Amino acid sequence: MAKIACPKCNSKKLYKLQSGKRRCAQCRHEFIPHKLPLTFSRDEWKKIIHLFLMEQSSNSINEQTGFEQRRVLRALTKIRFVMMQDVPEIFSGTVEVDETYLGGQWKNKRKTIRDKGTKRGRGTEKQPVFGILCRNGTVWAEVVDDVGADTLQPLISQKVSTGSIVCSDTWKAYTGIAARGYVHRLVNHGEGQYSDRKGNHINGLEGFWGYLKRKLASKGGVRRERLHLFLGEYVWRYNNRSDPERIKTRRIIQLLEKIRC
Repeated sequence: MAKIACPKCNSKKLYKLQSGKRRCAQCRHEFIPHKLPLTFSRDEWKKIIHLFLMEQSSNSINEQTGFEQRRVLRALTKIRFVMMQDVPEIFSGTVEVDETYLGGQWKNKRKTIRDKGTKRGRGTEKQPVFGILCRNGTVWAEVVDDVGADTLQPLISQKVSTGSIVCSDTWKAYTGIAARGYVHRLVNHGEGQYSDRKGNHINGLEGFWGYLKRKLASKGGVRRERLHLFLGEYVWRYNNRSDPERIKTRRIIQLLEKIRC
């Protein structure tokens, strides 16, 4: 039997909690290990992937395939997991960096949550997400604990090759990027500036944030502990948006085969 791995970072070093959950020693993610066997033929995977790419719900996939719903849910989790891994290792050239906050509409939040933080922007109780977009249209995004310089700048160093042009807004966490070996271009949104004459802007990444929030809103809400999976899904969908379905299906099956599904 294959050793249980963290669904977020794929690390196999886990701690067993009294609740029955596992906690990843690397990323601290807590999850319930799946105990049901996940056995689908290649044709069955194709059916599930086709319906998934058509953005059908798990209930709809269950009804159309006749597969047990728990198996369908596990299959969709597995698909999202491999999508999350299928991102460029490093960006170069001109890139945009920005952060956003994900969560339900403020009016729908519990009063205890509304009392804690602001509706929007830095300081909100919503979940921060950091993203990088290359001007070729490829994006990467990750759920982060905070949007401070100690969190964001190491991510930029990991994902962007030195010498690249990095476009950002004037958030203080980006101060010092030039010292890391990048050409830093600023756009001052506070003064109504969204692009300059040299083409420095973060409009592409802000366009992705809009796409992401519309997709998540259509789900009717996503639990915070599963947000990284849905974020990985929509990053993958965005990056592969120009490919026909057969290419996407083939790619997903190849990714699944690598982890022996």
